[in-house]
Amino acid sequence: MSVAVVFDSAGTLLRTYRVARDILHDEMLTEVETTTITFGSDARVLVVLHLHSRDVMEAPEDQCLSRFFLEQSVGFGVACSRRVIPAEEVGNLLYNDERARIGDLQACIRQVWSCCKRESIVTMNSGVILNMDIPGIEFTVTTGGRPFEGAKETITELHRMGVPAYIASGDRVAKLERMGDYLGIPRERVYGVATPSMKARIVEDLKEQYDNVVMVGDAINDLNAFRKADLAVLTEQQSDRKPAVLYASVDRVIHNVSEVPGIVAELLTDTAAPGKSATI
Repeated sequence: MSVAVVFDSAGTLLRTYRVARDILHDEMLTEVETTTITFGSDARVLVVLHLHSRDVMEAPEDQCLSRFFLEQSVGFGVACSRRVIPAEEVGNLLYNDERARIGDLQACIRQVWSCCKRESIVTMNSGVILNMDIPGIEFTVTTGGRPFEGAKETITELHRMGVPAYIASGDRVAKLERMGDYLGIPRERVYGVATPSMKARIVEDLKEQYDNVVMVGDAINDLNAFRKADLAVLTEQQSDRKPAVLYASVDRVIHNVSEVPGIVAELLTDTAAPGKSATI
């Protein structure tokens, strides 16, 4: 029997520090769940920006953020939303917003740098949360993270078992590929800027190649993928403050990513035994 394991990144493989700046209320929010903020309204869209932090920090703080995006030809990807919103509409708001300033995003980047300066940051991403009803940029966001202790060993153990590991995440592809290099996951198994529906589709596609697909995630944007997976695993390693619907939609809850190989071993053993089903 063949098994594949799909991991989310932030909060699952990575211990992540997230900050957001509430533009409307002029307030910094630290150690927040950006997906939870996004899912707080069906008008919100979490957008990942294809830019370098140093370029942002070198720009004038009072410059309009949308003007910077246009001048620097900054691309974007939709990482998370509760409803399907055409990319054209997202881009129209992103590149025409007049409220957010460079200083709003700089504040997020500084906060993450300050928190993670003593750590080796493997990934760092910035973005915005658009509100289609305002309309415009409601939050600027930045995340920084490093692999959880034991994450690399977890991937190595899965590969020893002959079980391929994949990453499906809303983060930027380039950042995820570098993390995949560190963890030992081939780049062709890394899927970036994946919305909740795309994560679910990735799981469905893999189910055509493998007898069982395990989805490991930690947040509400993994819900669709959980529901499509043969075995859904929710990790509380980053935080145990999660919506009840997540617990109701998974088969297992873990406290450390290093528990995954053991769960997969149980799945392999349980399925191989005569008369046993493939569900733990």
